[in-house]
Amino acid sequence: MASEKTFHMTPDEFRRHGHVVVDWIADYYARIESFPVLSPVEPGQIRASLSADPPLKGEPFPAILADIEKLILPGITHWQSPNFFAYFPSNASGPAILGDLLSSGLGVQGMLWATSPACTELETHVLDWLVHMLDLPQKFLSASSGGGVIEDTASSASLCALLAARERATNFASNRYGGDGRLVAYASSQAHSSLEKGVQVAGIGRDNLRLIEIDENFAMRPKTLARQIAQDLAAGLVPFFVCATVGTTSSNAIDPVAAIGRICREQKLWLHVDAAMSGTAALCPEFRHTHAGLEFADSYCFNPHKWMFTNFDCDCFYVADRKALIQTLSVLPEYLRNQATATGAVIDYRDWQIPLGRRFRALKLWFVIRHYGVEGLQHHIRRHVELAQQFAGWIKSDDRFEMAAPVPLNLVCFRHKGGDAPNQTLMDRLNRSGDLYLTHTRLNDRLTLRLCVGQTNTTGRHVERAWKRIQEEASKLGSALD
Repeated sequence: MASEKTFHMTPDEFRRHGHVVVDWIADYYARIESFPVLSPVEPGQIRASLSADPPLKGEPFPAILADIEKLILPGITHWQSPNFFAYFPSNASGPAILGDLLSSGLGVQGMLWATSPACTELETHVLDWLVHMLDLPQKFLSASSGGGVIEDTASSASLCALLAARERATNFASNRYGGDGRLVAYASSQAHSSLEKGVQVAGIGRDNLRLIEIDENFAMRPKTLARQIAQDLAAGLVPFFVCATVGTTSSNAIDPVAAIGRICREQKLWLHVDAAMSGTAALCPEFRHTHAGLEFADSYCFNPHKWMFTNFDCDCFYVADRKALIQTLSVLPEYLRNQATATGAVIDYRDWQIPLGRRFRALKLWFVIRHYGVEGLQHHIRRHVELAQQFAGWIKSDDRFEMAAPVPLNLVCFRHKGGDAPNQTLMDRLNRSGDLYLTHTRLNDRLTLRLCVGQTNTTGRHVERAWKRIQEEASKLGSALD
C-alpha cells in the first residue's frame, strides 16, 4: 500500500536544504561588500517581480532559494554591511544567527514557565548575567525585588514601564476604570518617538506628555523638568512618569540621570531609563559613567540587538519592583492555570509584557555571550568608539565641515558648512552610490548628517573609505557651489 503524501519536508530533506541555506548565508557575508548598501529599487518593483498568484502545487526548494537571489536580494538594504553607518546598528553575528535557528527549530512558546521551563529559566539567568556585566544596580537581579525580561524592542519596554507607572500612581484603579486625563508624563524633546506612541496606547494622551527643554549638548535640563512638574501639580494634574535617555536617537545625548532621579524620588515619580543602543557601552568600565544615577531608576532597558551582535529582536528590560509590573499586566484565564504557576515559585513572563506568546530569544543572547565572552564584546565596543572618535577628528580638521554635537561614544553628528541643501545633496549622492549609507537628523533646526560606527564587521578601512568618499563628494559639491 502506497504511503500517504504528507507534503511535509522530511528530516533528510531539511538536513540537505538546511546545509544549502547555511552555505548561502555564509557566502552572503563573504560577498556583502559587493552590494550597494542602500537598495536601489523603485517603489513597487519587488512586488511587480513576484508571481501574481500563489502556486497550486508545491515548488522545489532550490527554485525557492534561487528566487531569494534573483527577486529578494535586489530589494535588500544591507544592514549587516560594514559600510552601513545609518540610524543605529542592528547588528547580527554567527552565534546569534545559529542561536535563532535553534530557537526556530525548537518552536518553543514560552508564555508560561510550564510551557518550557528552560525558556524561562535561561532568560532569567542570562538577564542576571547582564546585570553583572553592565554593573547595573543589584535591585535589578531576579534574586532581589526586581528582575529582567527580554522584550522585542525598547518601544515595548517603555510602554510596559508607562503602564506599571500608571497603575502605581492610581493604586491600580486605571486598569479597572480607565484614566481621568490627569496623569502627566515627561521626557526630553530628544527622547525616542516610542514615548509619544506609548502615551497614546496607555491612554495617557499626547497632550499629557511634556517634552522638556534641552541644553547645549541636547540633554534634558533637570531644572526645567522640576519647574514643569511644579506647574502641573499647581494645575491639579498628577505627574507620574519620567523617561531619561542614555543615548538619544538624533545625537546620542546622555541625560543627567542622577539629577533627574533625585527629582523623581522627591516627587515619587517612576523613572524609566532608556539606553537602547548606548547601554551596551557599559560592558566597558571606562564607559559606565553614562549610567551614573541609575540607582534612582524604577526601570531600565537596552538593546543587545543594536550594538551587542544579537540579531533583532532582543531588548533587555529591567524593573526594580517586579510585583508592580506583574500586577499591572497579569490576566489569568482558566486555560492558563497550572500547578507550577499556582505555587508562586516560578516566573511566567507573559505577565511581564503586552503579548501572551513569546519566543525563545534568550538562546541567541546566551550564544553571543558564550561565544565572545565579556572580553570579546569589550574589544569590539572599544574599537567602534575609537573609530568614531577618529572620524570626528577628521571632521574637525576639514574646514568644509563642522561638528554638530558632542561625541560621547560611537555616533558622529556633523554637517557641511554650506547649509541644508548642500548637506542633503551630499547625503543623497553618497547613498545613491551604494558605497555607504548615512542618515540625517535636525539639530538646532539645521540638517545634520549622522555616521554611526557599530556594525559587527566594520573595521578601520571601512571608516577610512567612508571619509574618503565624503571628501570626494564634498569636493564635487564645492565645485558646483563655486
